[in-house]
Amino acid sequence: MDSLPPNAPEILAALEIPADLNFELPDPEDDQIQDHEFESQLDNCWKICERFDLQTDIWRGRILRVIRDREKQGGDGRGTGFLNWLKQREITKSQAYALIQLANSADTLLAEGQLDPDSINNFSKRAFVETAKAAPEVQKLVSDAAQSGDRITRREVQQLTNEWTAMSSDLLPDTLKERANDGSLPSRHLAPLVKELEKLPETHVSALQKEAEASPDVDTVKQITSSARSLAKYLDACAQVQTLKQFPLDLELALEEALRLDCLNTAADLVKQATQLEQTVAKLYTTWKRLGSLADRLYVDTGASSPNLRSLLTALETLSQEVIEVQLDEGGEHSVRLRILDTDDR
Repeated sequence: MDSLPPNAPEILAALEIPADLNFELPDPEDDQIQDHEFESQLDNCWKICERFDLQTDIWRGRILRVIRDREKQGGDGRGTGFLNWLKQREITKSQAYALIQLANSADTLLAEGQLDPDSINNFSKRAFVETAKAAPEVQKLVSDAAQSGDRITRREVQQLTNEWTAMSSDLLPDTLKERANDGSLPSRHLAPLVKELEKLPETHVSALQKEAEASPDVDTVKQITSSARSLAKYLDACAQVQTLKQFPLDLELALEEALRLDCLNTAADLVKQATQLEQTVAKLYTTWKRLGSLADRLYVDTGASSPNLRSLLTALETLSQEVIEVQLDEGGEHSVRLRILDTDDR
């Protein structure tokens, strides 16, 4: 990408920023200023700061992009000069590339005509960043709103994202889309549902879609979203639990029973905890083997001349044996004892 897009003069004019930020802030102790006027003055100052931040970061991204590209042309091939430049200015590599991405997005939006240069000042900094990360269709909706003079905050970007997600998804029944279109069903409730339905197999999606068509209201959508979330957790966890694969178990029938008894969320949490326990046991075993190996190595390297190191080994010996006992409190009143049977030794 070039340092600046073809319509650079227009962009430069749109991004003109004040020479300083010496605001005349209202006196908080002045009783003559009405509250609404007081807040209005501060809000105007705040918007200028946001605009300044956005424009500054876009230009920082462009500067960093130029430095990076220069390094590609005549550097050592490893980006050493670019990294040194960042280090001198206490900028992390991730921060630098985030700024470069912001600059790229700004230039793309402006160069492709999706955003009029004059409209960029209608964005808050966070809203512009969210717009840059959004889908092209959402970027077009946001740009149209900005060009019509609307003040764009991250809330407006999220709202337009939700509306686009709801109306474009094939996973939502037409009944829900019609309700969203006429305003009787807020789109903010539909976006989370789409997100959860995307995680499910088609068979389970069909059942939830029928339920939504039968009662297309907010409460039903919330309930279906919760069910879809629990269902996704259940299916994902079941696929990971190795213990379940050792038994002739029909997980689909177990799922149907959980749904019939309205305890799907509990079943999902149960299987998720089983997954975490298996992973914890695997990590425990690996750590236990590592501890024993290090203890053996240190024992070989020590002797009578290092009594304190030998004492350290003695103190930790109970953690490297077949039976491990760990106290759960300082008083020693509660402890847990585990026995590890290493099948590799059989």
